[in-house]
Amino acid sequence: MEAFVCPAEGLRFDRTAGIWRFLLPKRREVLAPFMRDYESIRRAEGRGSDDPAYYRALPFEDLTDRFRSDWQIRATSFCALVRHVLEPAEARQRGPLRVLDLGAGSGWLSNRLAQRGHAVASVDLMDNDLDGLGAHRHYDVPFLPIQAEYDRLPLLDGQAAMVIFNAAFHYSTDYETTIGEAFRVLQSDGSLIILDTPIYKDPSSGEAMVREREAGFRRRFGCPSDALASENYLTDDRLAVLGRRIGLRWRTVEPWYGLRWAIRPWMARLRGRREPARFLLIEGRRA
Repeated sequence: MEAFVCPAEGLRFDRTAGIWRFLLPKRREVLAPFMRDYESIRRAEGRGSDDPAYYRALPFEDLTDRFRSDWQIRATSFCALVRHVLEPAEARQRGPLRVLDLGAGSGWLSNRLAQRGHAVASVDLMDNDLDGLGAHRHYDVPFLPIQAEYDRLPLLDGQAAMVIFNAAFHYSTDYETTIGEAFRVLQSDGSLIILDTPIYKDPSSGEAMVREREAGFRRRFGCPSDALASENYLTDDRLAVLGRRIGLRWRTVEPWYGLRWAIRPWMARLRGRREPARFLLIEGRRA
């Protein structure tokens, strides 16, 4: 077993099953209800697989065929990330990038980035073998799994060229705090990327989405999955305000998810329903 002892506070952090355990004991107690609910719901939904081929095929194919539409979105978002962010950064760098995959889950994005030759740290709270960091054992290329909060990253300042919130930014309990911590560990010219976080024009649509989701979870799983006071969604105005207050330039790309996806807002208006979420590729840099 490997271990690291903090020289300032004397805390010991171990590496077990290939995962560095940097979740502080007091924070583990606070987060335990959220982690318990999240993992129980994901298990009940049938996430993950015992087949290593399942993980290596992600995000382009779901070999279980249980969440095909979800992975089609992830695959499209990943291709947009490669085209609009990764390839230009690789051309500038001409060498491996140091990348943080935050909210990494099973590590599929970390695997794809490592396949491109980058040095990747995969950060998540969940460490189970099906849908958490423990799934790192299924991949052929190495990356560094770290159990930690993304508001309390166990990294020195300016270590990363890119920080990617992988369908995870909306779990933040305070966007300004979360962005501030991301930029602490970023290089001065680094990029913060937000992938697959729901964004709305009208905040009332986001609130309606949260109510619908919690009601669905309560009906199917017996709990609303609201143990963590997450922000849950973004709005265009909120993103602009965050940029002004923190001093960021945002660039957004809207991937093409297909015609049926594109006409969803029109259909929602015709049927008198709330606006559907959009998923944008959002890149932030220091102004």
